[in-house]
Amino acid sequence: MFDYSYDGVLRSVEASLGRLGLDRIDILYVHDPDDHWEAAIGGAIPALHRLRDEGTGGAIAAGMNQAPMLARFVRESDIDVVLVAGRYTLLDQAALPELMPLCLDRNVAVMIGGVMNSGILADPRPGARFNYASAPSALVERAQGLRAVCERHGVPLRAAAIQFALAHPAVRSLVAGVRTIDHLDDYPALMALPIPDALWADLRAEGLVDPAAPVPSRAASDPA
Repeated sequence: MFDYSYDGVLRSVEASLGRLGLDRIDILYVHDPDDHWEAAIGGAIPALHRLRDEGTGGAIAAGMNQAPMLARFVRESDIDVVLVAGRYTLLDQAALPELMPLCLDRNVAVMIGGVMNSGILADPRPGARFNYASAPSALVERAQGLRAVCERHGVPLRAAAIQFALAHPAVRSLVAGVRTIDHLDDYPALMALPIPDALWADLRAEGLVDPAAPVPSRAASDPA
């Protein structure tokens, strides 16, 4: 049920607090309002402001699988956080030109979801999924190119995918999508895995990563 009205959001949060057994929620998201911009900006956002002022809610946020409307939220509302799913990854950097610099400029925290792009960056094979559907062959080939570069440097593709997304200065956190506890335990290890700077240079040289995208620097992270 999509109800982004002022009263609808207040009712939704009240019901959530009851189910959670809490009196406050740290971050309240307007979730996937793609076809409901007017209701979201005119109803949901003001309701979240009220809840934040009352102490019932903490940060005001929007979470979507697209970058343009998130950028519009940042430009046109007093928002604290955006959760961008699948649009800032090693495979898809659609959020890079507008959303990411805008969030930096406005001091809006970016949380990254869908860092494996529905699984294709975990296992780039024919039939892999991208954006919740079967991936086009061109994307499968691109993901396989990313994997090939990673393999040349002895680095798991998943590690590169995680560390790439976290390298942007606007990114504050990564939301891990996992099926098992083992998958969840993988994330800290992959985040800490050393990746040579040459890997990122090769990805750029082969046109697999936008040259404007920040990448991790092992030299910068190593102690002097």
